[in-house]
Amino acid sequence: MDIEFNKLIQLQDLDKEIIDTSLFLEGIPSKIEEINKKIEQSTQIVTQAKEKISQNQKNRRDLESEVKDIKEKASKYNLQLNYVKTNIEYSSLLKEIKEAQQKIDDLEEEIISEMLSADEIEDEIKTSEQKLKEAEEKYSIEKKILEQKNNESELKKKGLIQEKENLLPKIPASQTSLYLKIFKKNNNIALSPVKDDFCFMCHMRVRPQVLNELKEKEKLILCENCGRILYWLEKQP
Repeated sequence: MDIEFNKLIQLQDLDKEIIDTSLFLEGIPSKIEEINKKIEQSTQIVTQAKEKISQNQKNRRDLESEVKDIKEKASKYNLQLNYVKTNIEYSSLLKEIKEAQQKIDDLEEEIISEMLSADEIEDEIKTSEQKLKEAEEKYSIEKKILEQKNNESELKKKGLIQEKENLLPKIPASQTSLYLKIFKKNNNIALSPVKDDFCFMCHMRVRPQVLNELKEKEKLILCENCGRILYWLEKQP
């Protein structure tokens, strides 16, 4: 029985391409998800900066409201000075007024500090928004390239599967059956060429008698070490 070595080799090449293409396709969703995460990270930086400016504005409003309340109290203390009857009461009010003014001074310093921080945060927002825009543009291009590669790979895989389906009927069933059994067992590689009298896959020396049988190409011979189908690789001049 003639052994269809060329067709078996072609079958293995097709299977390898189908597996490689399938693995590539399986990896695309995770790559797109990674891109989405990077965009989300840039978006979060902008969001956090905007939350900081909102908190800054709230802090300033709270401080200004507190200053207003203390000034109103201080104003009342000043009015009460005109009506006190004892030195003790007068001294006590002066102390309250002094403490209120000190509190106002401290709060106004905090307000100024918050205003300075607001300028820094505004710059931070502008920078983060610019980076987000650049990231969206960059990753949008990368996603389009991945989507294009995905479509191309899907078409390629369909073509390879069709080519394999067309090839299988041309190989004797017994040879196909043995090929598939070894293919699954040996890490998706069923055939191994003999190169310089060695099995190319496991590097086991092939006995001279087996070499002669391989050259005749009249039967399938398995490697005594790795169990793959051996075939003679003609030496190129």
